[in-house]
Amino acid sequence: MNAVTSSPRRPLVRRLAALGMAGLLLGASGCTAESPPAAENVQAVEASGSPGPPAIDEEQLRETFERLAEELLVPGAAMLLRTPERELEFTYGDRARDDSDPVDLQDHIRIGSVTKTWTGTIILQLVEEGRLSLDDPVSKFREDVPNGENITIEQLLNMRSGLYNYSESYELSLALDETPQRVWTPEELVGIALPLPAYFPPGEGYHYSNTNTVLLGLIAEELEDKPLEEIVQDRLLDPLGMDESAFPPSADTALQRPHPQGYMFMDNVLTIASTKLPADLIAAAESGELEPNDVTDANSSWTWAAGQGTSTAGDVAVWAEALAEGGVLGDETQQLRMDSLQPVDPDNPESPLYGLAIAKFGELYGHTGELPGFNTFMGHDPGNDLTLIVWTNLAPAADGRDPATSIARELIGEIYGR
Repeated sequence: MNAVTSSPRRPLVRRLAALGMAGLLLGASGCTAESPPAAENVQAVEASGSPGPPAIDEEQLRETFERLAEELLVPGAAMLLRTPERELEFTYGDRARDDSDPVDLQDHIRIGSVTKTWTGTIILQLVEEGRLSLDDPVSKFREDVPNGENITIEQLLNMRSGLYNYSESYELSLALDETPQRVWTPEELVGIALPLPAYFPPGEGYHYSNTNTVLLGLIAEELEDKPLEEIVQDRLLDPLGMDESAFPPSADTALQRPHPQGYMFMDNVLTIASTKLPADLIAAAESGELEPNDVTDANSSWTWAAGQGTSTAGDVAVWAEALAEGGVLGDETQQLRMDSLQPVDPDNPESPLYGLAIAKFGELYGHTGELPGFNTFMGHDPGNDLTLIVWTNLAPAADGRDPATSIARELIGEIYGR
């Protein structure tokens, strides 16, 4: 194994308490209190690019990884790149801003919307078993969903139901800021979304919505007659040997040790308008006058089936490979999933691709995940047997970017020569 580790330190800075910035988003696309789902949705990485065997320049990749981590002001970051020839592990910075304990590839992190691929896979397994169909209307399982007779299970999976994303509501954002330890039930989350207007009629658009995945989790629990945490463990984590991963119970979503602290600059209400700080505050963050807030221990039950999972870089790599290679589905269902990818915007030839709880980034299949304090990218290229995992313990960056996704985008460009 070729491993490279770096842990540059930046001077600690004083907190500007008067700004009142406490907690931030969970990524609009996976778990965020932000309005437009842009932070983590598949628009973060281009879906186009020329195929071909990747070229690995270890020193160049390390330089890019460290440069971007520093530019994005992340306290810590980690990268895992796996090919048939080698495995690279890069780390940057520390677990916490107030000590010199370097981050590690064994650290446990919140994976945000990567959890959606868990929930989506369970639904596809239930389809394989004949327990439900992709064409089933949601009304078959939930009579309270508006227009549910015209919304299919498939449209929940591919984000084309039109249902309002509860994460974009002021009600949720304010509650997350005022009571970060609140334990949310899935029914409370659905209860926020269903009275609010749909974005479009079913099947006539695309809008990333956590409501879709929470409904899928509730349907899985109804069919399996047990909690989603047990379903995830029994169907996915145990069979794949993902011993460092968990779907924690909502009452206690604390991260398993070791883990980094998670940071963010804004609060959830502010991210409704934009995840980007005003120019003067970006400058303050860059100069060290403004420091991010520690949101590690905020309860993540408000993401539930859409983002409550925890894992490590190594386990996420195992999952990315199983997701793209079909290790958890039969051949026919796996092919159906891979064929399901379609442009988010059909009128844009360079539009990102999203399908049955799976995204495509160039040659890599996978997903991204963001929630306050943590951002994760995972992707696997089956043709070249290449896996890339990146995570950061800041989300979003001061300038509004998703740090791990931004780093991954440039690394993918270098690996594939574009």
